[in-house]
Amino acid sequence: MREGHEGTGPGAITPDGSAVELYERLPVGDEPDIIAAAVPAGARVLELGCGVGRMTHALLERGFEVTAVDESAEMLARVRGARTIHAPIERLDIGETFDVVLLASFLVHAGDVEVRQGMLRTCVRHLAKGGCVLIQREGEDYHTNLPRERVDPAGFTVRILSAEPVGDGVDSVRAEYVFPDAVWTQTFRARPLTRQQFEEALAEAGLRVDRYLTADRVWVRAVPAAERGMRTEER
Repeated sequence: MREGHEGTGPGAITPDGSAVELYERLPVGDEPDIIAAAVPAGARVLELGCGVGRMTHALLERGFEVTAVDESAEMLARVRGARTIHAPIERLDIGETFDVVLLASFLVHAGDVEVRQGMLRTCVRHLAKGGCVLIQREGEDYHTNLPRERVDPAGFTVRILSAEPVGDGVDSVRAEYVFPDAVWTQTFRARPLTRQQFEEALAEAGLRVDRYLTADRVWVRAVPAAERGMRTEER
């Protein structure tokens, strides 16, 4: 288990505390639609941190060609229809480029700065000319106003119980997922990033925001900083 990460509940638990059976149960939200609206139809997508393939399968259904990467073999075993690669994201180098590189699941908030930098370098390294990186950020209130909970229409409850500082700008976040027949918890370390800090992290990797894709600025389309001609805009 990665330092500062743990998980409880039925089934296999991955190094970051994620429960494989839990993620198989979680429904995909509107993320595939957000992605599809921001990139060309049929694009080649490198999905970093695919998990059990919740978004992978939805993107395949929409006609995208997906290469799915995850550090957990147990997660990858649940992915169907996509090429899969078992590897840590921050060290990935497969010698190919893609129209779209996808870094979702708040991975950009890795507590370890070197890991975050490695992930963003991986994005840049695998990006084809004219391509884009799609990144999912935490909501700006993710670490505040806790505890809070959300009851999903599918019949389970998600609770963010706490976010306790552990030093160097990193919080230990504890989440709980309650289903009628099972309960899972996950504790992980995350580094909150203001909009300015996030954009500075992109710049360090040679990226810049092309536009924010959602009003809450959680989803972001980024491009190489060297590409000009499009101003950063929000919508």
